[in-house]
Amino acid sequence: MSEPSVLLTGLAFGESPRWHDGRLWLSNWCTEEVVAVDLRGRSEVVARVPTTFPFSIDWLPDGRLLVVSGREALVLRREPDGSLVTHANLGSIDSVFNEIVVDGRGNAYVDSGGVVALVSADGAARQVAEGLAFGNGMAMTADNSTLIVAESHGNRLTAFDVAADGSLSAGRLWADLGDGFPDGICLDAEGAIWYGDVPNKRCVRVREGGQVLQTIDLDRGCFACMLGGSDGTTLFMLAAEWRGMEHMTDQPRTGQVLIAQASVPGAGRP
Repeated sequence: MSEPSVLLTGLAFGESPRWHDGRLWLSNWCTEEVVAVDLRGRSEVVARVPTTFPFSIDWLPDGRLLVVSGREALVLRREPDGSLVTHANLGSIDSVFNEIVVDGRGNAYVDSGGVVALVSADGAARQVAEGLAFGNGMAMTADNSTLIVAESHGNRLTAFDVAADGSLSAGRLWADLGDGFPDGICLDAEGAIWYGDVPNKRCVRVREGGQVLQTIDLDRGCFACMLGGSDGTTLFMLAAEWRGMEHMTDQPRTGQVLIAQASVPGAGRP
């Protein structure tokens, strides 16, 4: 594992990193921006979303972008002309939503503090899990059989079996993280998970059962991580100084994209 280096600075709070079409895409909270950055650090605002935070992104199999407009409990869809339309309204399930991951069937899983909602490809929405201790990042295995959810306030990763209709069952402990506070997560080809940890200012790789395989210490909180690059072994880490909710919009902006070289490529979704 190489030492991390800075790829991009000047973000407010980067979240929901996704490797897509040769660039890292991310939600820049508090700015209404979806930003894409290449491996040379050249960035572009690729979409604007009329919300503040939380909001997160992923893609339908046909290439259309989905955006969680969290405070509005909406999932938006970007059409080919660039317009944003409502893909699903989750207001009857919970009031605020956070992270999203789309499986290979076009089913989108969206979590709030305590529940997971399923949005099918046609936009129909229903609750499929509850009782989470502040659900945060999510990852889906490549075969669409297992959804793993980071429970930030539970210091754990929780796995669910995924049925053919997208329903979740058999919720079980995937890893007890001890004093770890998992935020955004991603899977690798060996079945391990990388997770960002804000309070402990680190990015950690763990295997099922909780064994820590690698730790990257940072000088600020790590909100999320993603494996990407040409061979899937570039580890992107989104980090920022955490000064509390009331100071999220304060200057200076401390959000960064950091990169390091991992030994195992990414797998699954996102």
